[in-house]
Amino acid sequence: MTTDARELNLAGGGEAAPVSVTVLNAMARGAIEERLGALWVAGEVSNFTRAVSGHCYFVLKDAQAQVRCTLFRHRAQYVKPLPANGDQIEVLAVPSLYEARGEFQLNVEQVRRGGLGRLFDAFERLKQKLRDEGLFDAARKRELPLFPRRVGIVTSPSGAALRDVLSTLRRRMPSIEVIIYPTLVQGAGAGASIAEALARAAHRAECDVLLLCRGGGSMEDLWAFNEEVVARALVDSPIPVVTGIGHETDFTIADFVADLRAPTPTGAAEMVSPDRAQWRARWVQLRQRWRRAVLRQLENRIQRLDGLSRRLVHPGEQLRQRSAALAGMHERLRRAAERSVERARWRLAQGLSQWRDARPDLRHDALRLRQLRAALATNMMRRQHGLSTRLARLAGTLAALDPRLVLERGYAIVRDASGSVVSDAARLRAGDAVDLHFARGHAQARVEGTDDDTA
Repeated sequence: MTTDARELNLAGGGEAAPVSVTVLNAMARGAIEERLGALWVAGEVSNFTRAVSGHCYFVLKDAQAQVRCTLFRHRAQYVKPLPANGDQIEVLAVPSLYEARGEFQLNVEQVRRGGLGRLFDAFERLKQKLRDEGLFDAARKRELPLFPRRVGIVTSPSGAALRDVLSTLRRRMPSIEVIIYPTLVQGAGAGASIAEALARAAHRAECDVLLLCRGGGSMEDLWAFNEEVVARALVDSPIPVVTGIGHETDFTIADFVADLRAPTPTGAAEMVSPDRAQWRARWVQLRQRWRRAVLRQLENRIQRLDGLSRRLVHPGEQLRQRSAALAGMHERLRRAAERSVERARWRLAQGLSQWRDARPDLRHDALRLRQLRAALATNMMRRQHGLSTRLARLAGTLAALDPRLVLERGYAIVRDASGSVVSDAARLRAGDAVDLHFARGHAQARVEGTDDDTA
């Protein structure tokens, strides 16, 4: 159906075909969601149920009207705790229409406690502002004294937190002095009162550490500790401050700015006070260790004294002992000398005996030498004759091969212009210069012609 047809149908004129209920509800749903969008709605919870599927259904109402709400499972898992009947809450929801029954409803996306939306927004804005200024940095926070002599408590004198803190300090370390700086911790003007108490404690400078305490309560009850004036007073305090505000799950701006946060007021008292019983046990343990160490030192000194006393001998006794030792050494030296002489005599006798056994027979060796000389002379003469004969034979052979003898018989050696011997006439051409070598002297000639006679 076109837009014009829908308008004509809604106006009740024309011949346009009617729409079905399904189409009508779909059109209504689209128009509602497109026109309104997501928005925050406040009211009281009633008829809250959670289906097996995990989806939650409830009615949000005020004095004049009510509306059905649906919190689907994928959204409900992030809502803790889930709302209960009678709770005042604020929901971020998309107005819609459940087409199957034509019922108007809210599809819930977020849930928060009624009246807390503005407080949460203010809390987050201040938290981000102070974080950007570096007031939450661990570097600017101070260590607590190990043994504080005097502890200041900034809290309400009538609150249960003060009684818990005093009881804890009395139990853990009764010797610690306590100074109370009374202040309002809830309601109008509580933040300024807390800041003034912190400034008063800083001005009097009579404590080693301060506790800023309050018992549990709602966010509205603890709001004074989220005010900027309290945060600034904590930063300006020259005395380290430990906060113990509310329960372990409660966090305030003061917790982030303080030098140390405790989960509870009792925990804050435990953090600033040493445990007397624990330190007493530690002292007993150290005393026992000291006694054992002293006893060990004493025993070691006694043993050393006994050793020195055993070494302490009368000079006369020392002379007698030294004389006896000297006599013993003299006797050992004499015996050693005798043994050394005996060993030398034995080695000398052994050496003479071995020399006699190894001494050669010179007469036999002289005869053997004469025989060898005669044999050597005979062999040398025989060898010289053989070599002379061979030398003569080789000289005759060499003389027969001497080219000068060939030249004496009328032959000549022909060399070309490069000095090479010419043995083949084919290597020469008419007009080539040649050098002729004779038995005595040589001559130059020029070739007029060649005849290759190979027959």
